[in-house]
Amino acid sequence: MGGAVAKDLGEVNTDRQLDCALDLMRRLPPQQIEKNLSDLIDLAPDLCEDLLSSVDQPLKIAKDKETGKDYLLCDYNRDGDSYRSPWSNTYEPPLDDGALPSDRLRKLEVDANSAFDQYREMYFEGGVSSVYLWDLDHGFAGVILIKKAGDGSKKIKGCWDSIHVVEVQEKSSGRQAHYKLTSTAMLWLQTNKAGSGIMNLGGSLTRQVESDSSVNDANPHIANIGKMVEEMENKMRNTLNEIYFGKTRDIVNSLRSVNSIQDQSKQKAMQAELFQTLKNRQK
Repeated sequence: MGGAVAKDLGEVNTDRQLDCALDLMRRLPPQQIEKNLSDLIDLAPDLCEDLLSSVDQPLKIAKDKETGKDYLLCDYNRDGDSYRSPWSNTYEPPLDDGALPSDRLRKLEVDANSAFDQYREMYFEGGVSSVYLWDLDHGFAGVILIKKAGDGSKKIKGCWDSIHVVEVQEKSSGRQAHYKLTSTAMLWLQTNKAGSGIMNLGGSLTRQVESDSSVNDANPHIANIGKMVEEMENKMRNTLNEIYFGKTRDIVNSLRSVNSIQDQSKQKAMQAELFQTLKNRQK
Protein backbone atom coordinates (compact mmCIF):
# COMPACT_ATOMS: atom_id res chain seq x y z
CA MET A 1 0.00 0.00 0.00
CA GLY A 2 2.85 2.36 0.84
CA GLY A 3 4.35 1.77 -2.59
CA ALA A 4 1.06 2.63 -4.30
CA VAL A 5 0.73 5.86 -2.30
CA ALA A 6 4.30 6.83 -3.17
CA LYS A 7 3.57 6.15 -6.83
CA ASP A 8 0.42 8.33 -6.74
CA LEU A 9 2.33 11.15 -5.04
CA GLY A 10 5.05 10.88 -7.67
CA GLU A 11 2.48 11.20 -10.47
CA VAL A 12 0.92 14.23 -8.77
CA ASN A 13 4.31 15.89 -8.39
CA THR A 14 5.10 15.18 -12.04
CA ASP A 15 1.80 16.74 -13.14
CA ARG A 16 2.51 19.82 -11.03
CA GLN A 17 6.01 20.10 -12.48
CA LEU A 18 4.59 19.86 -15.99
CA ASP A 19 1.96 22.54 -15.27
CA CYS A 20 4.63 24.84 -13.84
CA ALA A 21 6.93 24.20 -16.81
CA LEU A 22 4.17 24.93 -19.34
CA ASP A 23 3.14 28.03 -17.40
CA LEU A 24 6.76 29.23 -17.50
CA MET A 25 7.07 28.58 -21.25
CA ARG A 26 3.96 30.68 -21.91
CA ARG A 27 5.65 33.66 -20.25
CA LEU A 28 9.03 33.42 -21.97
CA PRO A 29 9.84 35.16 -25.29
CA PRO A 30 8.54 33.11 -28.26
CA GLN A 31 11.66 33.89 -30.34
CA GLN A 32 13.72 31.95 -27.78
CA ILE A 33 11.42 28.94 -27.38
CA GLU A 34 13.93 26.39 -28.65
CA LYS A 35 16.67 27.52 -26.26
CA ASN A 36 14.31 27.85 -23.30
CA LEU A 37 12.77 24.45 -24.00
CA SER A 38 16.21 22.83 -24.19
CA ASP A 39 17.24 24.45 -20.90
CA LEU A 40 14.00 23.34 -19.25
CA ILE A 41 14.49 19.75 -20.40
CA ASP A 42 18.02 19.83 -18.95
CA LEU A 43 16.53 20.87 -15.60
CA ALA A 44 13.69 18.32 -15.71
CA PRO A 45 14.65 15.45 -18.06
CA ASP A 46 11.69 13.36 -16.89
CA LEU A 47 9.36 15.88 -18.56
CA CYS A 48 11.13 15.72 -21.94
CA GLU A 49 8.48 13.78 -23.86
CA ASP A 50 5.54 15.71 -22.36
CA LEU A 51 7.18 19.08 -23.02
CA LEU A 52 8.10 18.28 -26.62
CA SER A 53 4.53 17.16 -27.35
CA SER A 54 2.88 20.10 -25.53
CA VAL A 55 5.00 23.13 -26.48
CA ASP A 56 4.53 24.59 -29.96
CA GLN A 57 7.81 25.71 -31.48
CA PRO A 58 8.46 28.31 -34.21
CA LEU A 59 8.03 26.78 -37.66
CA LYS A 60 11.03 26.02 -39.85
CA ILE A 61 11.19 26.30 -43.64
CA ALA A 62 12.47 23.71 -46.14
CA LYS A 63 12.51 23.63 -49.95
CA ASP A 64 10.93 20.89 -52.06
CA LYS A 65 13.60 19.60 -54.45
CA GLU A 66 11.06 18.48 -57.05
CA THR A 67 8.93 21.62 -57.24
CA GLY A 68 11.31 24.23 -55.81
CA LYS A 69 8.57 25.47 -53.46
CA ASP A 70 9.06 26.21 -49.77
CA TYR A 71 7.14 24.26 -47.14
CA LEU A 72 6.96 24.25 -43.36
CA LEU A 73 8.25 21.60 -40.97
CA CYS A 74 6.39 20.36 -37.90
CA ASP A 75 5.62 17.16 -36.00
CA TYR A 76 2.57 16.51 -38.17
CA ASN A 77 4.55 15.98 -41.40
CA ARG A 78 7.48 14.21 -39.76
CA ASP A 79 8.20 10.50 -39.87
CA GLY A 80 11.40 9.64 -38.03
CA ASP A 81 13.99 12.15 -39.23
CA SER A 82 12.22 12.82 -42.55
CA TYR A 83 9.62 15.46 -43.45
CA ARG A 84 6.90 15.19 -46.10
CA SER A 85 6.37 17.99 -48.60
CA PRO A 86 2.72 18.92 -49.28
CA TRP A 87 3.60 19.82 -52.87
CA SER A 88 5.21 16.58 -54.11
CA ASN A 89 3.94 14.24 -51.35
CA THR A 90 7.48 12.89 -50.89
CA TYR A 91 9.77 12.68 -47.87
CA GLU A 92 13.16 14.35 -47.47
CA PRO A 93 15.43 12.54 -46.75
CA PRO A 94 13.69 9.82 -48.84
CA LEU A 95 11.60 7.33 -46.86
CA ASP A 96 10.20 4.15 -48.39
CA ASP A 97 7.50 3.41 -45.81
CA GLY A 98 6.57 6.93 -44.72
CA ALA A 99 2.97 7.64 -43.71
CA LEU A 100 0.87 9.08 -46.57
CA PRO A 101 -2.75 10.23 -46.74
CA SER A 102 -5.31 8.15 -48.66
CA ASP A 103 -5.99 9.04 -52.31
CA ARG A 104 -9.23 10.81 -51.40
CA LEU A 105 -7.54 12.79 -48.62
CA ARG A 106 -4.49 13.60 -50.77
CA LYS A 107 -6.77 15.25 -53.34
CA LEU A 108 -8.35 17.30 -50.55
CA GLU A 109 -4.87 18.16 -49.24
CA VAL A 110 -3.76 19.48 -52.64
CA ASP A 111 -6.87 21.68 -52.89
CA ALA A 112 -6.41 22.90 -49.30
CA ASN A 113 -2.78 23.90 -49.94
CA SER A 114 -3.84 25.88 -52.99
CA ALA A 115 -6.67 27.61 -51.08
CA PHE A 116 -4.58 28.55 -48.04
CA ASP A 117 -1.72 29.66 -50.26
CA GLN A 118 -4.08 32.30 -51.67
CA TYR A 119 -5.36 33.11 -48.15
CA ARG A 120 -1.78 33.66 -46.95
CA GLU A 121 -0.97 35.93 -49.87
CA MET A 122 -4.09 38.07 -49.31
CA TYR A 123 -3.67 38.46 -45.54
CA PHE A 124 0.12 38.39 -45.11
CA GLU A 125 1.44 39.46 -48.55
CA GLY A 126 4.25 36.94 -48.37
CA GLY A 127 5.46 34.18 -46.10
CA VAL A 128 5.00 30.42 -46.37
CA SER A 129 1.98 28.17 -45.74
CA SER A 130 1.52 24.39 -45.64
CA VAL A 131 -1.45 22.08 -45.05
CA TYR A 132 -1.12 18.44 -43.98
CA LEU A 133 -4.00 15.96 -43.61
CA TRP A 134 -4.19 12.44 -42.17
CA ASP A 135 -6.94 9.82 -41.93
CA LEU A 136 -9.02 9.04 -38.84
CA ASP A 137 -11.54 6.25 -38.23
CA HIS A 138 -14.59 8.49 -38.64
CA GLY A 139 -13.18 11.39 -40.62
CA PHE A 140 -9.82 13.07 -40.85
CA ALA A 141 -7.58 15.62 -39.18
CA GLY A 142 -5.16 18.22 -40.44
CA VAL A 143 -2.94 21.14 -39.63
CA ILE A 144 -2.72 24.53 -41.34
CA LEU A 145 0.63 26.27 -40.88
CA ILE A 146 1.45 29.89 -41.72
CA LYS A 147 4.73 31.69 -41.19
CA LYS A 148 5.54 35.30 -42.05
CA ALA A 149 8.93 36.72 -41.11
CA GLY A 150 9.80 40.41 -41.37
CA ASP A 151 12.47 41.40 -43.87
CA GLY A 152 14.31 43.47 -41.27
CA SER A 153 13.70 46.74 -43.10
CA LYS A 154 13.44 50.02 -41.20
CA LYS A 155 15.31 48.43 -38.28
CA ILE A 156 12.27 46.32 -37.34
CA LYS A 157 12.45 42.53 -37.12
CA GLY A 158 9.61 40.17 -36.37
CA CYS A 159 7.82 36.91 -37.10
CA TRP A 160 4.29 35.51 -37.05
CA ASP A 161 3.72 31.74 -36.67
CA SER A 162 0.24 30.26 -36.60
CA ILE A 163 -0.60 26.58 -36.13
CA HIS A 164 -4.21 25.48 -36.67
CA VAL A 165 -4.99 21.84 -35.83
CA VAL A 166 -8.44 20.71 -36.99
CA GLU A 167 -10.27 17.44 -36.33
CA VAL A 168 -13.20 16.59 -38.60
CA GLN A 169 -15.78 13.98 -37.57
CA GLU A 170 -18.00 13.14 -40.53
CA LYS A 171 -21.59 12.10 -39.79
CA SER A 172 -22.96 8.86 -41.26
CA SER A 173 -25.05 10.76 -43.80
CA GLY A 174 -21.95 12.50 -45.16
CA ARG A 175 -23.82 15.80 -45.29
CA GLN A 176 -22.88 17.02 -41.81
CA ALA A 177 -19.53 17.26 -40.04
CA HIS A 178 -18.28 18.32 -36.63
CA TYR A 179 -15.14 20.50 -36.63
CA LYS A 180 -12.83 21.04 -33.67
CA LEU A 181 -10.16 23.70 -34.19
CA THR A 182 -7.21 24.37 -31.87
CA SER A 183 -5.16 27.41 -32.88
CA THR A 184 -1.87 28.76 -31.60
CA ALA A 185 -0.34 32.06 -32.67
CA MET A 186 3.19 33.18 -31.82
CA LEU A 187 4.27 36.75 -32.48
CA TRP A 188 7.46 38.68 -31.72
CA LEU A 189 8.84 42.05 -32.76
CA GLN A 190 12.18 43.71 -32.19
CA THR A 191 13.06 47.33 -32.90
CA ASN A 192 16.47 48.95 -32.80
CA LYS A 193 16.35 52.71 -33.20
CA ALA A 194 18.73 55.43 -32.15
CA GLY A 195 16.05 57.27 -30.19
CA SER A 196 14.62 54.32 -28.25
CA GLY A 197 17.32 51.64 -28.43
CA ILE A 198 16.47 47.93 -28.57
CA MET A 199 12.97 46.81 -27.59
CA ASN A 200 11.60 43.25 -27.68
CA LEU A 201 7.89 42.49 -27.72
CA GLY A 202 6.41 39.03 -28.06
CA GLY A 203 3.84 36.55 -26.89
CA SER A 204 1.78 33.51 -27.77
CA LEU A 205 -1.90 32.64 -27.59
CA THR A 206 -3.89 29.39 -27.86
CA ARG A 207 -7.63 29.18 -28.46
CA GLN A 208 -10.11 26.41 -29.27
CA VAL A 209 -13.51 26.37 -30.98
CA GLU A 210 -15.97 23.70 -32.18
CA SER A 211 -18.64 23.91 -34.84
CA ASP A 212 -21.15 21.78 -36.80
CA SER A 213 -21.59 22.58 -40.48
CA SER A 214 -23.24 21.11 -43.55
CA VAL A 215 -21.02 19.57 -46.22
CA ASN A 216 -22.01 19.86 -49.89
CA ASP A 217 -20.83 21.38 -53.15
CA ALA A 218 -21.61 24.89 -51.88
CA ASN A 219 -19.94 24.25 -48.50
CA PRO A 220 -17.09 21.77 -48.90
CA HIS A 221 -14.73 20.89 -46.06
CA ILE A 222 -12.14 23.44 -47.22
CA ALA A 223 -14.66 26.29 -47.12
CA ASN A 224 -15.88 25.33 -43.64
CA ILE A 225 -12.34 24.98 -42.26
CA GLY A 226 -11.18 28.15 -44.01
CA LYS A 227 -13.99 30.18 -42.47
CA MET A 228 -13.12 28.92 -38.98
CA VAL A 229 -9.39 29.63 -39.45
CA GLU A 230 -10.06 33.12 -40.81
CA GLU A 231 -12.35 34.05 -37.91
CA MET A 232 -9.96 32.58 -35.35
CA GLU A 233 -6.93 34.43 -36.73
CA ASN A 234 -8.80 37.74 -36.75
CA LYS A 235 -9.83 37.25 -33.10
CA MET A 236 -6.33 36.24 -32.06
CA ARG A 237 -4.74 39.20 -33.86
CA ASN A 238 -7.13 41.58 -32.11
CA THR A 239 -6.46 39.94 -28.74
CA LEU A 240 -2.68 40.08 -29.20
CA ASN A 241 -3.00 43.72 -30.22
CA GLU A 242 -5.03 44.58 -27.12
CA ILE A 243 -2.95 42.55 -24.65
CA TYR A 244 0.59 43.22 -25.80
CA PHE A 245 0.59 46.39 -27.88
CA GLY A 246 -2.15 48.16 -25.94
CA LYS A 247 -0.61 47.31 -22.56
CA THR A 248 2.85 48.34 -23.75
CA ARG A 249 1.49 51.68 -24.96
CA ASP A 250 -0.20 52.29 -21.60
CA ILE A 251 3.01 51.50 -19.71
CA VAL A 252 5.16 53.75 -21.92
CA ASN A 253 2.68 56.62 -21.62
CA SER A 254 2.64 56.26 -17.82
CA LEU A 255 6.44 56.32 -17.66
CA ARG A 256 6.93 59.45 -19.74
CA SER A 257 4.73 62.35 -20.77
CA VAL A 258 3.57 62.41 -24.37
CA ASN A 259 3.68 66.24 -24.32
CA SER A 260 6.88 68.24 -23.93
CA ILE A 261 7.62 70.29 -20.78
CA GLN A 262 7.10 73.49 -22.76
CA ASP A 263 3.64 72.34 -23.87
CA GLN A 264 2.74 71.44 -20.29
CA SER A 265 3.82 74.89 -19.08
CA LYS A 266 1.64 76.58 -21.71
CA GLN A 267 -1.31 74.39 -20.77
CA LYS A 268 -0.93 75.24 -17.06
CA ALA A 269 -0.64 78.96 -17.87
CA MET A 270 -3.84 78.82 -19.93
CA GLN A 271 -5.64 77.01 -17.12
CA ALA A 272 -4.48 79.63 -14.58
CA GLU A 273 -5.57 82.47 -16.87
CA LEU A 274 -8.98 80.88 -17.43
CA PHE A 275 -9.42 80.34 -13.70
CA GLN A 276 -8.53 84.00 -12.97
CA THR A 277 -10.97 85.24 -15.63
CA LEU A 278 -13.84 83.19 -14.18
CA LYS A 279 -12.95 84.42 -10.68
CA ASN A 280 -13.04 88.08 -11.79
CA ARG A 281 -16.45 87.60 -13.43
CA GLN A 282 -17.86 86.20 -10.20
CA LYS A 283 -16.79 89.37 -8.39
